[in-house]
Amino acid sequence: MKQTLSITGMTCNNCVRHVTEALRELPGVRDAAVDLASASATIEADREIPRDEIARALDDAGYALA
Repeated sequence: MKQTLSITGMTCNNCVRHVTEALRELPGVRDAAVDLASASATIEADREIPRDEIARALDDAGYALA
């Protein structure tokens, strides 16, 4: 299952790395691709990841869902 997300708070490639790691740590996520220019991420997962679960992981990393 593929989900595309808008993310706020990213300003550099280091941010991209932090967001990628936070998303990949979510249970069921197989891969995460984060794009700084579009402030978005696409995750591939075994299941639909609830928005609040994603928001919590991003918040813990210092970012937010838009």
